[in-house]
Amino acid sequence: MKRTAYIYDESYFWHNTGHGALFIPAGGYVEPDSYVESPESKRRVKNLLDRCGLIKELDVINPRHASKEEIGYYHTPEYINKIKSLSDSGGGDAGDSYTPFGKGSYEIASLSAGGAITGVDVVMEGRVKNAYVMSRPAGHHAEADCGRGFCIFNNVVIAAEHARKKYGINRIMILDWDVHHGNGTESAFYNDPNTLFVSLHQEYNFPSDRGFAEHIGEEAGIGYNVNIPLHPGTSNAGYIYAFEKLIVPIANRFKPELIIVSAGQDASIYDPLSRMMVTTKGYKEMTEIVKGIANRHCNGKLVFCHEGGYSTAYVPFCTLSIIESLSEIDSGVEDPFGIFHANMPVIDRLMDHQKESVDKVVELLSPYWNLDKEIGKADVLSNVR
Repeated sequence: MKRTAYIYDESYFWHNTGHGALFIPAGGYVEPDSYVESPESKRRVKNLLDRCGLIKELDVINPRHASKEEIGYYHTPEYINKIKSLSDSGGGDAGDSYTPFGKGSYEIASLSAGGAITGVDVVMEGRVKNAYVMSRPAGHHAEADCGRGFCIFNNVVIAAEHARKKYGINRIMILDWDVHHGNGTESAFYNDPNTLFVSLHQEYNFPSDRGFAEHIGEEAGIGYNVNIPLHPGTSNAGYIYAFEKLIVPIANRFKPELIIVSAGQDASIYDPLSRMMVTTKGYKEMTEIVKGIANRHCNGKLVFCHEGGYSTAYVPFCTLSIIESLSEIDSGVEDPFGIFHANMPVIDRLMDHQKESVDKVVELLSPYWNLDKEIGKADVLSNVR
């Protein structure tokens, strides 16, 4: 049995977002260009897996479409029907004027949600230990009745609800390390004590009015919504510190039965939509830590769903490092950009202001999770295998 599934479909790369500049539509004085949410950063992941041969060591699986009923686990009937109608008639926008799509994107979006469902199925049924789903369009910004930020249907929310309904799972941990806040996922589970939602993101990026540390859930879900807004410039050291001080101790107390990761590789040092400095090394270290949590609490059950990441040159290498960690196979591919940031002292140095931003969240959540016990990297990385 192969350890890791890679789930994708050629249709993912045919989701048409039209022409624009960075993240806004073309028009007026904005000359048409390649829209930043293009197929290339995702297609090139598959190309790199093929080129280095790692794809042969993965269980490559075709996704299925999510049914209208399954999409309705989170989204309203009116919204689902709107997307279908626009898709059939040539395309439109999912709701925020920055989420364009073309003819046939309803079916592609349902296949993207279905890919996340397929990932849950193959992991829960023991076909593989873990899975990487090349979801496109992404999902974590999508609200129940509105698409936002390139996202049409919320893939991870639908997959989590599927896991509950089909497998009777209670405790699900959703870790979102996309550089933008996972507002749609937060909305879905804000008062749910059976879903631990953790979002690591650049502060005040997108959406600028969401993801504050003080947003810790409500009613029965107080304490189960963990926002970790990080300062621009945070690199590997700051992210790992957040895992050490917050994510690992909370996860160890929560004891998830399944972990789903919203894997956006847009916190990378070369991403055009962020100002963070995470490298391939950082993504591999974060994956190793998440594997450790999964091995301790849920027999390694771990599903990664691709979210953002807009450096067509660098996203493939960041994603390869994640898949290397999941599969425990070294592809032999070195980070070709590493020479340009290898001597930057800030990459692996924790700055005081970065430490303080994480410590603020620790203080907020300590009453709910008893976070006063110190934990070191040796503890964080124990039982990874």
